[in-house]
Amino acid sequence: MTKDVATYRAVQAIAPGQLELTRKPLREPQPGYVRIRVEACGVCHSDAATVAGAFPIAWPRVPGHEVIGRIDALGDGVKGWKQGQRVGVGFLAGSCGYCSACRAGDLIHCENQEYTGVEHDGGYAEVMIAKASGLVIVPDELDSVAAAPLLCAGLTTFGALRTSPAKAGDLVAIVGIGGLGHLAIQYARHMGFEVAAINRGADKADLATQLGAHHYIDNAAVDPGEALKKLGGASLIVNTASVSSAAASALPGMKSGGVLIALGVGDDNIEISPTDLIFRNVTASGSLTGLPATADAALKFSVLSPVAAMIETMPLERAAEAYDRMMKGDARFRIVLTMGQ
Repeated sequence: MTKDVATYRAVQAIAPGQLELTRKPLREPQPGYVRIRVEACGVCHSDAATVAGAFPIAWPRVPGHEVIGRIDALGDGVKGWKQGQRVGVGFLAGSCGYCSACRAGDLIHCENQEYTGVEHDGGYAEVMIAKASGLVIVPDELDSVAAAPLLCAGLTTFGALRTSPAKAGDLVAIVGIGGLGHLAIQYARHMGFEVAAINRGADKADLATQLGAHHYIDNAAVDPGEALKKLGGASLIVNTASVSSAAASALPGMKSGGVLIALGVGDDNIEISPTDLIFRNVTASGSLTGLPATADAALKFSVLSPVAAMIETMPLERAAEAYDRMMKGDARFRIVLTMGQ
């Protein structure tokens, strides 16, 4: 594929499950948007909704919503950002500022929120256009590859823990040690929680300890609920597993007034009895990624603490291979695409 300064390389979905490397024409950003020269883009399980066609999208579409790059052009009306500045772009593409949700301060659930890599092209490319209101500040201390997965996997887990009612010293259980879970354990440890990691198999015990867990519970060998009770009961359970029901067996080990936060999305459901809801005052909720300001904080937290994703890199032209490995669960634990020119 010959190089052309008026075009850029991109990997786009052209049909469900089909990715192709192509060249797209370079264009100027519209008012309120910026053009970014992408340096790194994480491969996230949520990309499957675009690649598999689960979201209502128009083909072709470039996936990718863990994007780090530098602004090389500003659209009219963009304030507060400058050319050459390194920025991030996450799943939330930028709130409108005028809908009822925005006016109530709920920018995450903006009624006109677009999603990166869904309604418009994402970061599996050398260049992308992004709405200025969705940009994230990237600290100089973080390199682009390290920062990329923190814009979705990191932001989702960091935001859920940061806004939970759990307090430093409380027992927090993290269900699943994968792309989300391996970051959730680290964030929980460095936020001052007592951390119990729950996963299937004794082989994850050493990894859980390395990540910062105080306790490891093999849910194939023991009852997670009973194990949590012996530790005094969990104030918070965070389910990061792609099997939603994986958290159900831990619920009996939650303290009265405890909270379950669902982050992983599976095809099954989490069953909670009315008895738990009424007599134990258990609360179940979910958390959808986070705002740019929370992403700013997540990246800064990773500068102030040793929280970091476990990453392997692959060049853009191998995006289809990277996506396939991620979907098969072969990534340990995040794959980041790099844009070598």
